[in-house]
Amino acid sequence: MPSRRILVIDDEENIGRSLRMILEREGYQVNAVGSAAALRAFPERARIDLFLLDVRLPDANGIDLLRELQAGDITAPVVMISGHATIADAVQATRAGAFDFLEKPLGRDRVLVAVKNALEQNTLKQENKRLREAVGPGSKMIGTSPAFQRAVEQASMAARSDARVLLVGESGTGKELLAAHIHASSPFAGGPFVKVNCAAIPGELIESELFGHEKGSFTGATSMRRGKFELADNGTLFLDEIGDLHANSQAKLLRVLQEGEFHRVGGEQVIRATVRVVSATNRDLTAMVAQGKFREDLYYRVSVVPVRVPALRERPTDIRAMAEYFLEDFCTRNGFRRKSFDEEVWEAFENCKWPGNARELRNVVERMAILSHGDTITAAAVPLELRLPQRDSGQRSTVQEAREVAEREHVLRALEDAGWNVSSAARALGMERTNLHKRIRALGLARGK
Repeated sequence: MPSRRILVIDDEENIGRSLRMILEREGYQVNAVGSAAALRAFPERARIDLFLLDVRLPDANGIDLLRELQAGDITAPVVMISGHATIADAVQATRAGAFDFLEKPLGRDRVLVAVKNALEQNTLKQENKRLREAVGPGSKMIGTSPAFQRAVEQASMAARSDARVLLVGESGTGKELLAAHIHASSPFAGGPFVKVNCAAIPGELIESELFGHEKGSFTGATSMRRGKFELADNGTLFLDEIGDLHANSQAKLLRVLQEGEFHRVGGEQVIRATVRVVSATNRDLTAMVAQGKFREDLYYRVSVVPVRVPALRERPTDIRAMAEYFLEDFCTRNGFRRKSFDEEVWEAFENCKWPGNARELRNVVERMAILSHGDTITAAAVPLELRLPQRDSGQRSTVQEAREVAEREHVLRALEDAGWNVSSAARALGMERTNLHKRIRALGLARGK
């Protein structure tokens, strides 16, 4: 990743030189100018990642210059610095959009922490902007089935308040997208949308991930790090797979939700954060509560508004719209010519159980788009596992059934490679043409099915 670019605007040469030395040692690219005119004339100011701006410049008021930057096309954060700071200056600068306010003399650690925090938060804002652009206004919700519309309606109603929402549903049903929709429709939409996958983080690191840590608090903690709660201040924190939190982390999470404050790992300072929490799980938390695996008091804290996200098999009428959306999105992202589905594809899709839900459907659609030569995706491109009769997940297959499935796939692939020329396929399989005809009938194979 290229080093971040910082511009110092201060008429004291010693300040500019000191800041340059401090920041360049940390790997930042630093330039310094001494006036508002020099800032306006700086050729690459649109590429600056952070401004360090003095309140008093020889040709301008720093706060007025801050407003000028905010009103223009500059999205980089601004940290104000001053040698004659007053509380009124700090309040005025914050209201004008400054990320932080530093008083001279400038301590090295204080400067580095302010710079690091400002850059991190700006990165999160840019990621949230990208997410909103990717999913469209208010998170694009695809589906008109009653089951899905009920879930979206409940989520939208809950979004208007600061109530905590628990999204319950199988893996791949779109819980993260619905959480993004709640954030975008809520009073917290202007803040960051921060995601944490509780199942993907080792138990010994989850507290540091959520609450941050101080430098030296444990082996490997070489610098102070803010946690997800702190980064999500005035925004939304999405706790995915919350049912995978271990007991100690559940207790600490409960305390934060009750009191709105926490400590970084190894720290003593109390940190307060205003965060809207949306959680998700594919597990039965009520059963886990009964088994003593999930705290009952935490369950009631996170599930003020529980929303059940339906599985794809419960909303078969939405499959067509979703598949067409996934296909269009894939072709656009990869520069493919626009493709469409043949009508015969829908029968195979609607007969599938879709145990992986929307995630599996997207995977299948993208695979078919890649492996189809023409602009129309036919039923021949439907993966074999979808074309075979599907049994309930609890029903075991026999050895004979497994052999038939393997033979069916082998023969079908040979036929498709030969363009359904039976003689050519028989030669490739090393068998007589008449025997291949018999196996085609026995296995129920037909072109396009």
